[in-house]
Amino acid sequence: MTERAAVKAALKTQAVETPSWAYGNSGTRFKVFAQQGVPRDPREKLDDAAKVHEFTGVAPTVALHIPWDRVDDYAALARHAEERGLRLGAINSNTFQDDDYRLGSVCHPDAAVRRKAVDHLLECVDIMDATGSKDLKLWFADGTNYPGQDDIRARQDRLAEALAEVYERLGDDQRMLLEYKLFEPAFYTTDVPDWGTAYAHCLKLGPKAQVVVDTGHHAPGTNIEFIVATLLREGKLGGFDFNSRFYADDDLMVGAADPFQLFRIMYEVVRGGGLSGDVAFMLDQCHNVESKIPAIVRSVMNVQEATAKALSVDRDALAAAQREGDVLGANAVLMDAFNTDVRPLLREVREEMGLDPDPMGAYARSGWAEKIVAERVGGRQAGWGA
Repeated sequence: MTERAAVKAALKTQAVETPSWAYGNSGTRFKVFAQQGVPRDPREKLDDAAKVHEFTGVAPTVALHIPWDRVDDYAALARHAEERGLRLGAINSNTFQDDDYRLGSVCHPDAAVRRKAVDHLLECVDIMDATGSKDLKLWFADGTNYPGQDDIRARQDRLAEALAEVYERLGDDQRMLLEYKLFEPAFYTTDVPDWGTAYAHCLKLGPKAQVVVDTGHHAPGTNIEFIVATLLREGKLGGFDFNSRFYADDDLMVGAADPFQLFRIMYEVVRGGGLSGDVAFMLDQCHNVESKIPAIVRSVMNVQEATAKALSVDRDALAAAQREGDVLGANAVLMDAFNTDVRPLLREVREEMGLDPDPMGAYARSGWAEKIVAERVGGRQAGWGA
């Protein structure tokens, strides 16, 4: 197989999971903005996700968020997905929107609140059983706003206890993906603020616990690709939440703010074998001013382009330059790959997959946007529930 053929083969097998909540209404902390044609229930979210997969060919799974996607029959929801060529992906918990969680959830000083939070996480595992999902994704808004508000060490003990109970509930083919976030909504301490804290808890739990890297959850200037390389080396990188940021957790389309960073991250994924492993490539974005489905299509395409460039790095030339201490030569190898226009290659890949080479144009021509605006009248639009 030629090098070009190998790159194309890898791109054809790549899968990007889209988030159900990205198809619903979203906004800022000040306002949730409504758009016409937004889904009114989880099934309509899956209908939209099916269009993203139809035109990109690499978005076969959809992550659910509980309780935003709660239904009476999860097996039926899984069948609805299958009928549209999809599968249900990660189950995301929500322990941050109830009044009881004002001072935290699994780290709350009140045992009764902690019990409520853990019961919700166990419910999410039940939903995994019903949907066939393999991944439980956990993000906790827990933290404190003021020094002395709570015992920092005790909160870590409570977190560890909760995670251990949920871990024991997981099936043999299921895993726990623990996400971290530098700050917000807690501003003094966050109970899972960084990859080191998440890694420490996952390491203690066992092989079914891995770390999720949300690309928007770091301090400015953080070298995210170093984190990715380290977690891959340790076998603890479970997945990504891909988005872009300018200032904080902006949740913009992946690759929009810093495509070079996305390329560097994807190079470390390729270098560490993550592209062919169990690393979940998930989007976690909110589309406030742009149309939902085209924005998700564009995000998937951005991941594909960064991956294609990462696969195009001349690794032999790079290794030779590194061995020789050729600083400029090594950097030039990476820059040459990043500056390569991979769009013609991706058009070829799509055509060979039986797809339109222009996913954005194909969606615009499909009439789906006009159809959902005309048909989704009445009812309550899906959204964050904020």
